[in-house]
Amino acid sequence: MKEFWVSSGHHLLDVDMGGGLVVSDDFLKAYLARPEVMPPLDACAAERALHTKLMADPRRTVTHAELAGLKDPDARENWTLLMAFRDLLLASPTLEAAYLRLVRGGAGSTPPLFINQLTQLILRNALHDETDPYVLRAAECFFRPQKLSASNGTILLADQETVEKLEGDPHVTPLVAMLGGAAVTEMEVLNPENERTYQARSDGFDLVLDFGTGRQGRDGFARVIETFIRHLLALDVVVKPLAEVRDDQWTWFIGLDAEATRIGNAFWNQQPVEPEALERIVALFQLTFSDARQMLPDVSGKPVYLILAMTADRVVRVKPVNLIAGLPVGQAAVVS
Repeated sequence: MKEFWVSSGHHLLDVDMGGGLVVSDDFLKAYLARPEVMPPLDACAAERALHTKLMADPRRTVTHAELAGLKDPDARENWTLLMAFRDLLLASPTLEAAYLRLVRGGAGSTPPLFINQLTQLILRNALHDETDPYVLRAAECFFRPQKLSASNGTILLADQETVEKLEGDPHVTPLVAMLGGAAVTEMEVLNPENERTYQARSDGFDLVLDFGTGRQGRDGFARVIETFIRHLLALDVVVKPLAEVRDDQWTWFIGLDAEATRIGNAFWNQQPVEPEALERIVALFQLTFSDARQMLPDVSGKPVYLILAMTADRVVRVKPVNLIAGLPVGQAAVVS
């Protein structure tokens, strides 16, 4: 199996007997060395000293007085959030357990960036033996926002950050405008000719995913959902893409993002849904439990419908915490 997502730092983590990821000092030091964590050039002496001490001992206790001693209010807030996140990881037996604590207790003030980075690590662990590049590319949607475009009758998803970087490149040639900017024409759509290159270029996030109905990208997304749930909750589910929902008695849904949740809630409460909102629905899925006894009694044996949508500016921001928190899991279910 070739490596992928090396930049996540997964190789610096230990693995326990149950297959969960365990924090190591090397991982914490690498986290502290990330560009978004490194003190800026104009950082005060106290912030630089704090960072130096943590690089030498990444598990050391950071006192309230040390944080209060940082001159810049933004730095104080950032370091407070970072230390709270680090302490959560250190207090949890595995990263998976830390993630579940966030889901069940509410993410609170944990920055989305930290949650996305944690999601990537967990998916990298869960997909360790996966060889299908469409599944791996679809998994990127769980921790990196995607820019959506309709092209030639299909749906294309491109990494939003990559698109924005390319659009800021003055050397990009505007050949065909799609995905909101000509820069995306510099990106390749994942296809049979280039699929073998995925692992080697996975940290570049530069491959576009064909997410149209009946396409491998949508099927890959369904496989990722199954794997994510199995890894975190030890539940076997089957997920299938749908063209539409034909069920007058639907009893449970999960919005895979904030916009999808809003649209689903309107349907659920029998409120009018504006046509513009309906047009923002990207995909529908049906999830069924392999063992219906693991579901809440009132919905046992019934399908769970999943809704994926985009924002008004055509960005797809998957919130996998919704998937874990929203499942109708009963007391009989065994969770990790």
